[in-house]
Amino acid sequence: MENQNVYERPVTLKNILKFAVPTIAMTVFMSFYTMVDGLFVSNLIGTNALSAINLTAPIIQLVTAVSTMLATGGSAVIMRKMGEQKVDEAREDFTFLILVNVIVGIFMCAVGYLSMNRIFAGMNLSPEVEGYCVAYLSRYLVFTVPILLMNNFTLYMIASEKATLSLLCSVTGGVLNMVFDYVFIAGFDMGISGAAIATGLGYSVTAVVGMFVFSKKKSLLHFKKPAFRLKVLTNAATNGCSEMATALVTGIITMMFNWTMLHYVGEDGVAAVTIIMYVLMFASSLYTGYSYGVAPMISYYYGEQNHEKLKKLVAVSMRVIAEISLVSVAASFLLTKPLVSVFARPDNPVYDLAVTGNRICTIALLFIGFNIFASGMFTALSNGVVSAVLAFSRSFVFMLITMITLPLIFGVNGVWLATPAAELLALALSAVMFLKNRKRYGY
Repeated sequence: MENQNVYERPVTLKNILKFAVPTIAMTVFMSFYTMVDGLFVSNLIGTNALSAINLTAPIIQLVTAVSTMLATGGSAVIMRKMGEQKVDEAREDFTFLILVNVIVGIFMCAVGYLSMNRIFAGMNLSPEVEGYCVAYLSRYLVFTVPILLMNNFTLYMIASEKATLSLLCSVTGGVLNMVFDYVFIAGFDMGISGAAIATGLGYSVTAVVGMFVFSKKKSLLHFKKPAFRLKVLTNAATNGCSEMATALVTGIITMMFNWTMLHYVGEDGVAAVTIIMYVLMFASSLYTGYSYGVAPMISYYYGEQNHEKLKKLVAVSMRVIAEISLVSVAASFLLTKPLVSVFARPDNPVYDLAVTGNRICTIALLFIGFNIFASGMFTALSNGVVSAVLAFSRSFVFMLITMITLPLIFGVNGVWLATPAAELLALALSAVMFLKNRKRYGY
């Protein structure tokens, strides 16, 4: 089988990067065009509108959390079956999980519309910012199903050795997003609603292409008459629960950041948080892309019980992540002012807040990569429990502790210190879990 030859190649840095580089480029580009949304909104509408995008982010993350769980967990389950030579069964499960995502998307879209007005009304926002929030989210939710399909098809394209196609879809969607941002906001004067529609259309590219790609039987994974297997759904949910937990608690922590900054600084503080989150997201996408790229290899080698290849893959991955960490920290420090100035001019009070915050938060980039890889590795090994413990502790428990304590001691700077402190604690836990399970999996 063609795909067998791919997974049977020697585990070298060159062969690993053939898998990982397209997914790194894809995730970096996806984060880049999220930043472009903020760029157009902040410059063409204002920093209050930028604050609104961040205030809607937790709801969007809640809407997509279940899909993220099924996509990452489902990919691990399906690729493990591929390694076990259960090809037809894997394809049936793939189709079944895609149908589940469509149903989830429709349900979450309805819940979002029913609840958003009450949520924003309870935040004590200015009428202008509240109006921006409602306008943005109401348009974004229209694209819920395509966005959930995009989350799934992105990972399944990677697993089917179509990472380059996935990258091409992301680039095309990103370019469309940028073009539509300008056309809808500047040309048609649609304001923040235009930004939401542009984002939805950009994300929809992968969903549309994926429907065509996976309809063809020559694809390693393709649609087949689905078989309802509750165990498959349970295993996908269990394996991917760490990624769902990350999405859920990221939304909760984002709300905490917003509320804390509203308390200390006001809506300018929320805009500063948004800028820093863009920078961290852009850097973190390097690690996320690498982890997504090697996850199918980890799952396949585990299913094949090839401990030699698994051990080498993990060892090389650690070196790659360490090198990315050093480069990303240096780049973030050096480029802080240019990056912030893209979103806010130096005479804007948001500028100084964001510059200080980014320089402090950049320290977290030393640890984030190892934490992301550790959680992703255990998901790929079908150990959703350990992956969930790592993700939940990192994204919620440690962030909650640092977000409550450090601002009380350091004020606004404590808000910025919370992220690197939480990531350092998470790194210690990741190291413990990594060493504890080493003999069990043979890496």
